[in-house]
Amino acid sequence: MITQKTKYALKALAVLTDEYDGDRKPIQIEEIARRSGAPKRFLEHILLEIRNAGILRSVRGRHGGYALARDPGQVPLSDVLRRIDGPLAPLPCLSTKSYQRCEDCADEESCRVRRLFAEVFWSYLLLLESLTLADLRRGKIADLADSLPEISETT
Repeated sequence: MITQKTKYALKALAVLTDEYDGDRKPIQIEEIARRSGAPKRFLEHILLEIRNAGILRSVRGRHGGYALARDPGQVPLSDVLRRIDGPLAPLPCLSTKSYQRCEDCADEESCRVRRLFAEVFWSYLLLLESLTLADLRRGKIADLADSLPEISETT
């Protein structure tokens, strides 16, 4: 599951993506908070973190705010998730960006736990890395969600 912090980040990025038209006009944090439904006090820290990753730029002053620093189609959602929540892998030995050998594993090649999670994780990772901020544009994710099978709330 993604954290609430990541959910707020994605909602704020969706607002900025909807307004992206190439000139990168900044939007004030109050407006981003209002439109995304994210509390301003949390959003300030989250947007700073995303700015420090080079995904956003900030402009000071009366007409300042935040804007995307890059084209939304060039920013993988996986980069945002990693920046906010850390590694995506269910096991440290499967991480592509933060690999660590499992202390309790004598041999990765014969580890049944690793093998079980590896195939599912790689499929998830391929899908996740194919999504960009552009996929957050109005309606695009809703269209994707409508095409998925019904999932139980206990899943």
